[in-house]
Amino acid sequence: MQLVLASQSPARYQVLRAAGIEPLQYVSGVDEDALAESMPGASPERLVAALAEAKAQTVAAAIAHEVPDAVVVGCDSMLAHDGLLVGKPGSPERVRERWVMMGGSTGVLLTGHAVLRIQGGALGGVASGTAQTTIRFGQPSPAEIDAYIATGEPMAVAGGFTLDGYGGWFVDGVDGDPSSVIGISLPLTRRLLLEIGVSVVDLWQRG
Repeated sequence: MQLVLASQSPARYQVLRAAGIEPLQYVSGVDEDALAESMPGASPERLVAALAEAKAQTVAAAIAHEVPDAVVVGCDSMLAHDGLLVGKPGSPERVRERWVMMGGSTGVLLTGHAVLRIQGGALGGVASGTAQTTIRFGQPSPAEIDAYIATGEPMAVAGGFTLDGYGGWFVDGVDGDPSSVIGISLPLTRRLLLEIGVSVVDLWQRG
């Protein structure tokens, strides 16, 4: 059985590899903004779960003939901070604004996951859920924020920060699952796999 990651994220890929799984990666192409706009009033938890489900479903439908015995994992993350739900900043200006607001405060990273089983080339069971992790942000100086922006890293990640890259220098602590902050919660993924009848140990690569 093959695990397929419906994400191009190198960080998620590395978390899985370090945990004994060699995933295939496929990009879903889901329009996240359009899906979010189609769900007005949805809770943050429901929104990240729905985005993860859409990614898993899209990739599963595209590869079922090619990878007939697989589990597809979709993920999405957003940061809840000061009453706002924050996705990928997308621009240097927005990164700077967010770090000025986040510095010295806490936020909650919401990570939605969906797992979908492919058996004999047919789509099977699906399970989804969310994980929450509290992030305690440091207080980077304006010069440090500018240097962080110059790396290019924060523009394309939820909340404008990472834990396992340059952004880790500006995170004072994490209360919850660190793998969730990196982008894929191993404990949540294991529980969801069990819901569709798959044990994670059957996905481990044994050399």
